[in-house]
Amino acid sequence: MADTVRVAVVDDHPVFRLGMAALLSSLPDIEVVGQAASQEEALALPGEKVDVMLMDLHLGEDSGIETTRELVRRLPELKVLVITMREDDESVVASVRAGARGYLLKGASPEEVERAVRAVANGEMILGPKVAAKAMSVLMAGRTAARVPFPELTDREREVLDLVARGFDNATISRRLVLSPKTVRNHVANVLTKIGASDRSAAIVRARDEGLGLD
Repeated sequence: MADTVRVAVVDDHPVFRLGMAALLSSLPDIEVVGQAASQEEALALPGEKVDVMLMDLHLGEDSGIETTRELVRRLPELKVLVITMREDDESVVASVRAGARGYLLKGASPEEVERAVRAVANGEMILGPKVAAKAMSVLMAGRTAARVPFPELTDREREVLDLVARGFDNATISRRLVLSPKTVRNHVANVLTKIGASDRSAAIVRARDEGLGLD
């Protein structure tokens, strides 16, 4: 059927993944066409045959944010709906920046899940009302800033540097940005190289001079 919404579920907890797949399969005009428990499995799915991919933020050692970013890069038409236990602003903003079209909590009712899947498939953006306003204000502020500090850095590296400048350690940065510890370590190393800082303390001084880590 042309109007059937083809869905894939990406979650490393088999009970939740299988339960969500069963729920979606029971709904009219929704077909579950794939399941994955890791970033590798998600990227191996036939994405061109998926309309909406439900994505957990934590996939064992992998990050749902990074997986979302790579999927959307490969398949710009793919709609990703994040479904997670986390409702903090950082996770919402990181998800949207990565290309997700919706953000749903795992405590959502079956009706809310169905509504979100159909809305995202239809091109709508679905965010919880408590975090939507702040998420959009942060995103717009990032787009309209007159001067971007350290233009040699990627957006993600600049986020990491900002948190380093605020005094957070790698473990905290990993939790706030929903990244794996290894990815955070790699980002920090890249940042030090790109901005010419000899160590973390030097990077903090340079970052604060440029206005990062001060809010």
